Amino acid sequence: MSMSVASTDSAALTWHRHLTARAAAGAARLLIKLPPRRLRRFLEVTGAGTRPATEEQALAARRAVVTVSSRCAGQGCLQRSVATVLLCQLRGVRPDWCTGVRTQPFVAHAWVEVDGKPVGESDDVRLYHTLMSVRRPVRGPRR
Repeated sequence: MSMSVASTDSAALTWHRHLTARAAAGAARLLIKLPPRRLRRFLEVTGAGTRPATEEQALAARRAVVTVSSRCAGQGCLQRSVATVLLCQLRGVRPDWCTGVRTQPFVAHAWVEVDGKPVGESDDVRLYHTLMSVRRPVRGPRR
């Protein structure tokens, strides 16, 4: 996967937020070793019962994991995106998780979205074709 993160994405964290972000980044490092289908299923199951994340919540989680993990701040987009989702889920919310590719040149990438908008990503992410995602179910109005 590709796309490194600029160092301006880091944030000042409380000790509690630092520990939870480090735990999310560590758990994500283990989870990304799972086969893609199992990783997707894990994120679906653990995200059950969460509310949709706001863009601010997802961006804050992304900045936290980038701050505590050089791998997440660098080329580790898969670990960064999974850690962002996990950290959000600890707060009872969840952004959408996506992976995809672009063909010219061929590059794979993973990211999070809120309301169909990539969070904390460059505009280049719109060139990617989503291959796998974990999205919140869209629910109609209650009757």
